[in-house]
Amino acid sequence: MAEHKEKAVQAEEEQDLSEILRIRREKLAKMQANGENPYFLTSFDVKQKAQEIVDHFETEFEGKQVSVAGRIMSWRDMGKAAFMDLRDVSGRIQLYVKIDVLGEDAYRTLTSSLDIGDIVGVTGEAFRTRRGEISIKASSMTILSKSLLPLPEKYHGLKDTDARYRQRYLDLIVNPEVKDVFVKRSRIITAIREYLDQLSFLEVETPVLHTQAGGASARPFITHHNTLDIDMYLRIALELHLKRLIVGGFDRVYEIGRVFRNEGMDTRHNPEFTMLELYQAYTDFEGMMNITEDLVRTVAHKVLGTGKVERNGIEIDLDKPFARISMLEAVKQYAGVDFSQVETLEEARRLADEHHIEYEQRHKKGDILNLFFETYCEEKLVQPTFLTGHPVDISPLAKKYKDAPEYTERFELFIMGAEYANAFSELNDPIDQRARFEAQAALKAAGDDEACDVDEDFLTALEYGLPPTGGMGMGVDRLVMLLTGAQSIRDVLLFPTMKPLN
Repeated sequence: MAEHKEKAVQAEEEQDLSEILRIRREKLAKMQANGENPYFLTSFDVKQKAQEIVDHFETEFEGKQVSVAGRIMSWRDMGKAAFMDLRDVSGRIQLYVKIDVLGEDAYRTLTSSLDIGDIVGVTGEAFRTRRGEISIKASSMTILSKSLLPLPEKYHGLKDTDARYRQRYLDLIVNPEVKDVFVKRSRIITAIREYLDQLSFLEVETPVLHTQAGGASARPFITHHNTLDIDMYLRIALELHLKRLIVGGFDRVYEIGRVFRNEGMDTRHNPEFTMLELYQAYTDFEGMMNITEDLVRTVAHKVLGTGKVERNGIEIDLDKPFARISMLEAVKQYAGVDFSQVETLEEARRLADEHHIEYEQRHKKGDILNLFFETYCEEKLVQPTFLTGHPVDISPLAKKYKDAPEYTERFELFIMGAEYANAFSELNDPIDQRARFEAQAALKAAGDDEACDVDEDFLTALEYGLPPTGGMGMGVDRLVMLLTGAQSIRDVLLFPTMKPLN
């Protein structure tokens, strides 16, 4: 019975929508027949924004003529007058449209043609109503674009987050708070650029299409170049081209760009995302640690005005010095296993079996240490924490510690159990780098889709001499999530990757 009622309601809604679409198209046809085709209009002289009028009403706009444009979001008809809400990029303002101000013919023509969702241009006097609301008394009003489909809040509403992501334009129209996230995203990226520019870093652009995938452990997207008749890869990282520039004599470079990884999707992963990578000659991972901490703190203060942000009811304090712990120390503290005493791969596998940690035959001792960290420690790193001392087995581009060659001068920044940045003292020994590339190539040949090939051109660049260099990569989308409180990466991407409906 309930199912039958639900289907009946759905059929009634579909019939209502069909009628709404018919009426809106009839209104457009009538306008066009009267020589008032809104799609022929090419411009409107917008002199103010809605929020500007509201914010500076008393000092600048009270009783003055203003000119605004935006979308009609609501409409309350009073017979010979109407109140409407207009929304533009800045916010909303009320319109007061009166028959004896606009003129009877113009008023009747307008109200018979207008629909919620239409984009209009309005001129008139800024005033305050008897109820105290700042409004515009319209002296002229022009339909600039006709909305042939009803807005979601007028009809179905956006039923779920999936619909919001697929039709972001509607999400932005009916949920103005969503727009605030993307305004902050833009400001965050601007603040990153300003910070690095002040440190004399040079912003550069490097190729998106690579002849081989490298710079990270990830499965690439593969495409084909017809003219050259070769397969090419969408970049999985920015690293190797940027380090070539350090070889070429640029001391400080950075790039903010899209990278692509053909991997799983969840609240923290999207197949394409934005990375910041920066490289500085004559410094190391400690220098990158200082820059990373100061960058995150500075951007937070510039965009939010504070170094404290809340995530899932927990206050994250970006003003306090970030904690530092090695992977060995973290695993000993949270898993109770001291890997500094583990000498062989067999011992590591036995410990993994005892702790029910799954591993693959290709995994070395360092891989198993990392699996212990991911299982027992990662989620414990809530406040900003630099994790250091990664095994060389999982760090093919990082320089080894002089006194502990099984481990590397590398850090990852963790906040709320998620990785936000990854950095090295960059490996500049071409002989060591070749050996590590060859080890990666062997893993790839054995079936590891995330392993990289031997990049001969990069090795050639290293042979000309890469100075001691520190490098850092940061997921920009995750930083935006942290500073806006977004729960999913899709909430900070205007157009996240979605599976087609058909």
